[in-house]
Amino acid sequence: MNADETERLGNVSPADWRNPQPLAAYHLLVIGAGPAGLVAARAAAALGADVALIERHQIGGVCLNDGCIPSKALIRTGRLLADMRDAANFGGVPPIEQVFDFRAAMLRMRRITARISRTDSAMNLARVGIHLFFGTARFTGPDTVELDGALDHVTLRFKKALIATGSRSVLPDIPGLAEAGYLTNETVFDLQVLPESLMVIGGGPLGCELAQVFARFGSRTLISHSEPLFLPQEERDAAQMVSDALARDGVEIHLNSTATRVSMEGGQKVIELVNDGNTATTRVQHILTGIGRVPAVQGLNLEAAGVAYDDVAGVHVDDFLRTSNPRIFAAGDVCLEHQFTNTAEASARIVVRNALFLGRQRMSELTIPWCTYTDPEVAHVGLYVRLARQRRIPVKTFTIPMHDVDRAIADGEEEGFVKIHVREGSDKILGATIVARHAGEMINSISLAMVAGIGLRKLASVVQAYPTQGAAIRQAADAYVRTRLSPAMVTRARRWLRR
Repeated sequence: MNADETERLGNVSPADWRNPQPLAAYHLLVIGAGPAGLVAARAAAALGADVALIERHQIGGVCLNDGCIPSKALIRTGRLLADMRDAANFGGVPPIEQVFDFRAAMLRMRRITARISRTDSAMNLARVGIHLFFGTARFTGPDTVELDGALDHVTLRFKKALIATGSRSVLPDIPGLAEAGYLTNETVFDLQVLPESLMVIGGGPLGCELAQVFARFGSRTLISHSEPLFLPQEERDAAQMVSDALARDGVEIHLNSTATRVSMEGGQKVIELVNDGNTATTRVQHILTGIGRVPAVQGLNLEAAGVAYDDVAGVHVDDFLRTSNPRIFAAGDVCLEHQFTNTAEASARIVVRNALFLGRQRMSELTIPWCTYTDPEVAHVGLYVRLARQRRIPVKTFTIPMHDVDRAIADGEEEGFVKIHVREGSDKILGATIVARHAGEMINSISLAMVAGIGLRKLASVVQAYPTQGAAIRQAADAYVRTRLSPAMVTRARRWLRR
């Protein structure tokens, strides 16, 4: 274990930690120190509440330790390698033989996670007055939690509690997979040697991101997805662009394909894939499962607390994030459909207001964007057209291809588009989808406009720096303004000019 990994573990799960002496009761008891739990605990403590925070494994949850941060560090390395191969298009000379140091890339990833882990380290949480407990929590009543720690066994009482235990990886039900062995997001970042070959099962955000990364690293990479397009929740043209991008990076794509059996042969994993009744086999060194996640509700003894839940949807909450026990709230992946870090953090802020200060903020009132960090990225906010139509909302869409944006042309990043959906007959923005290399950055201005109630007409009057790829949003706004010019207005303007 290197120094960076030692530092990270010392921050997120210190071996010599001693749980504090419990208070008689806590204003807020939080189970789970992932993004939702950390935001809630810090916010409540800053407002003067007595806060207990319980973590079973590592502070930061999946996002810091096994998900967002390590994956984005590797994505950045993969992007560099792709740019090096494309150097000739920019007047550069591609290296005759590209040398990639997988170990160095992984060490960089660990330096980054170690650095970010300092912010919410165990010591820093304690310094701001949070009582941090390491151990396994289970409810023993409507206002009590039993903590089974490494060295102690205590009962904690609360006035309000937050369940923020997150989610866990789904294991595909494929005969032979468990025996052959597999990787998940919780183990793939522990690899010490670049796989010669890798099969990714699942074409959601995680599967697509990591398939592209390992292909760019030089692994023979395959991806299998049971549906006709990747990213099934996104618009079809956006999903198709992701598929095309993966293919250009050398990913072997198997859509409408189901892995039906895995076996070991000659030290390799043999996978049977069925497509339209036809069976094919492929051999790889590693299998990465990326078909999704389910809420982590096991072992909490929610029945004792009177909290309704199920294994698929997780903890049942109302629009105020209250559970069936009015003392207990939930936030993040354990209860929400959209399992994103920003969604978890936003829901945690709602819980602090509603649980401790008689707030009435609704989860449905939030406008939350999300992004899949393939290259190009796919970002979305608000309604999809299909959902608007289901709700009988008339929609008009303004689309700007990135190849019509000056900066995208100059950058050689012309793939993608900006789509902005407005209510027919008005400039009210209902939603947007952006496919571009920097879509995750660009979508934030649309989110801001939607939250602030700024219509597409107003965006046309915003003076932007030139040239930027974000100009595509202004161009969409200009396109809207042009549709508001009626023939009568044009006729009057011409008469005025010729007077």
